[in-house]
Amino acid sequence: MTNGVPRRLAQAVVVLWAAFTLSFVILYLLPGDAVLAKLGGEAGTTVTAEDIARERAAYGLDDPIVLQYGKRLLAAAQGDFGRSIATGEDATELVLNALPSTLAITGLGLVFAIVFGGAIAIVGTYTRSRWLSQLLAAMPPLGNSLPPFWVGLLLIQVFSFQLGLVPAMGSDGFATLVLPAVTLAIPTGAIIGQVLAKSLRTQLTEPYIEVVLAKGASRARVHWGHALRNAALPALTLVGVLAGNLLAGSVITESVFSRDGIGRVTASAVTAQDIPVVQAVIVLAALFFVLINLAVDLLYPVLDPRLSGRVTAKAVSGV
Repeated sequence: MTNGVPRRLAQAVVVLWAAFTLSFVILYLLPGDAVLAKLGGEAGTTVTAEDIARERAAYGLDDPIVLQYGKRLLAAAQGDFGRSIATGEDATELVLNALPSTLAITGLGLVFAIVFGGAIAIVGTYTRSRWLSQLLAAMPPLGNSLPPFWVGLLLIQVFSFQLGLVPAMGSDGFATLVLPAVTLAIPTGAIIGQVLAKSLRTQLTEPYIEVVLAKGASRARVHWGHALRNAALPALTLVGVLAGNLLAGSVITESVFSRDGIGRVTASAVTAQDIPVVQAVIVLAALFFVLINLAVDLLYPVLDPRLSGRVTAKAVSGV
């Protein structure tokens, strides 16, 4: 695995460069003008051409597009995405200040998703009850088809308004994390459960299972100690991909629960066409994605020692 780390790190750099470049191109192709949005007027009316030119020069928007790209890429490589056009704050600090709140619900949501999906898969394949197995097998497609905003509103209605167990909105305290994390966990856990259950069923039909049973191992030991360990490899890869999706899904979830975080920052930046902030969010999400996938890649030999010494997982881009 050590020999493959430099190559995967190089791939991570390529992913980050691609995320920056694509976001730069797309944001500059979008209609509208962030400077006019900030000044709150239209050229020739309450805002003069001199005002517009001065603001464009302040943010480097009067340079040729290629020069803008080069300057921004060089600065971004040093962690500097410039100043927010809307507020004048440092874009990197603005995003990093919002990050802990988002990571809290993303991390808790991932834990809930793994527990939820793992329980569905393990119990569904281990139980001898046909109806319970069929019920658990039907849960992943159902959970994956539910819109996150609808799930969030339903959870608020039941657990906040009717039962009064947890706050419906806000960002203070652990209690405010529960419903947003569950909202993120349901579709994610459904996918994990579906993949893990299929992998478990496949492993339980492998010849080595019969050999282990013939040696006198109990059914529980075979299921938990042998089949589950091998079946976890595809699910582990999927967790790496879904972790990045959770960060993206936080945009909707934080809006539903009125939480401070990356979601609210992103929504405000997109509305104001605040290019530096949007780019900082996109590159941060890409960085989070490649780091998670790199960690997953390095965990493969822990689950299966046969994979030590050679590249075992896909590239950190998840492709």
